[in-house]
Amino acid sequence: QVQLVESGGGLVQPGGSLRLSCAASGSIFSIYSMGWYRQAPGQQRDLVATITTGGTLNYARSVKGRFTISRDNAKNTVYLQMNSLKPEDTAVYYCNAQAVPGTYWGQGTQVTVSS
Repeated sequence: QVQLVESGGGLVQPGGSLRLSCAASGSIFSIYSMGWYRQAPGQQRDLVATITTGGTLNYARSVKGRFTISRDNAKNTVYLQMNSLKPEDTAVYYCNAQAVPGTYWGQGTQVTVSS
């Protein structure tokens, strides 16, 4: 089992920045990829960014150049630095871990971009 705890969401004005954190615990040795997904009201949950244990990065086209995913292996934590935020980035952001076996999700953290 893997437990994921997110933090860092909130309200920010357009053009502002936020950093999300996701701390993993439990069977972390089984994780081969972590990432962030987001879900706006009435929408499906979509990929934002992922990072593998080998360091391979993947970003959604809509956030490329504005968001950066990174990790601190010593803290078992993955970060999502979000810059130049837009109102359309408003959503609940979920941390995700792909492990052997299983997929795990955090509880979600709300990000609201509004003036």
